[in-house]
Amino acid sequence: MHESTDKSSFIEAFERVVHAIPHDAAFRAIEIVTTGVRPGRTTALSVMVDREGGVDIATCERIAARINVALDAFPDEYTLEVSSAGVDRPLIAPSDYDRFEGRNAKVVTTLAIANAKTHRGVLGGLRGTNVILRTGANAETELSIPLAAIKSANLEYDIRADLQRAKREKQSKA
Repeated sequence: MHESTDKSSFIEAFERVVHAIPHDAAFRAIEIVTTGVRPGRTTALSVMVDREGGVDIATCERIAARINVALDAFPDEYTLEVSSAGVDRPLIAPSDYDRFEGRNAKVVTTLAIANAKTHRGVLGGLRGTNVILRTGANAETELSIPLAAIKSANLEYDIRADLQRAKREKQSKA
């Protein structure tokens, strides 16, 4: 009984420190995208973070150090992974679909919509409780996907669009 009480207070301490990070001036504009706790003899802890412009390794290391200091008081064995959301950032909160409107995304649904469960296109934001995904060669077709039917969703990085944008910027400066 005592061990499970310690384990739950250990996990509560982890969650407390993680949720305090975005409110700490040292980690201004950091967003906690996901957290994970996988119990076992050694508890596996994970945190995925993001911010405008991305997160570098040094920031992940500083966040890991902050979490480690908070968990030092506990005898529990654990591993900790702090990672950047990356270019294929998962879309978790409903507000993510508005925030990343205009970006390429992949949405996997639990049931077939328009005869498919995997959909790729340009995010068109939220309309009520539906995600709008513009599909087709020129993103001319709107697909309405209920939030409740989404199994997973993430941004998709388009290297060609990035290279074209860089080329245009270089030409405009010349």
